[in-house]
Amino acid sequence: MIQFQNVSKCYPDDIIAVQDINLTIEQGEYVFLSGPSGAGKSTLLKMIAAIERPDTGTLTVNGQEIGQLRPAGIPFLRRNLGLILQQQHLLEDRTILENVMLPLNVTGVEQTEAKFRARAALEKVGLSNRADSLPLALSEGEQQRVAVARAIVNRPQIILADEPTANLDKPNADKVIEAITFFQSAGVTCIIATHDESLFTKANRVIYLDHGKLSHIDQMDGKKHENLV
Repeated sequence: MIQFQNVSKCYPDDIIAVQDINLTIEQGEYVFLSGPSGAGKSTLLKMIAAIERPDTGTLTVNGQEIGQLRPAGIPFLRRNLGLILQQQHLLEDRTILENVMLPLNVTGVEQTEAKFRARAALEKVGLSNRADSLPLALSEGEQQRVAVARAIVNRPQIILADEPTANLDKPNADKVIEAITFFQSAGVTCIIATHDESLFTKANRVIYLDHGKLSHIDQMDGKKHENLV
């Protein structure tokens, strides 16, 4: 489903974000990205979502090569992605329900169906009772759970989450991970960047990065440990 072949990405001033990444992620896998700040975790997620493009190498997502993707093709790629970023980017002048409906509105889902699916997504993250509230009326943890509901409402093939439980208390963090895990159990590929090692027990694999390079991969079934550098 996702394949990195010798992928590197640099930012201005010759800052190397990721270097010579070779990695394949299969459909339905539950993968966690780990490593210190600046290791390249967020950059990998952004490249999968075509927010960033590789400088060298080939990245293929659902059969589409990200480096060759035209701007008009990006919305079609993202229809199959659920993005949970560190900044929720909720629209403050729209209700929680309306925020969660946005991905469905963009793809032309009929309004009655969109409302039904948005309410179901809010129920999944425990916020159905806040559907008519505005974002500023919610706590940070609740807003992050809204971001999860918005990411899963379009029934994506891939969920990308960048530190989805950062700065959340345990009850809120548990609700976020429970929602993501529910979709992974239904066959959705989930890739989560996190520092929280307590979450790794849910993973198929934990991929460790260090200074933009793959360091090693832990197979969480206990069968295999791959040293890459």
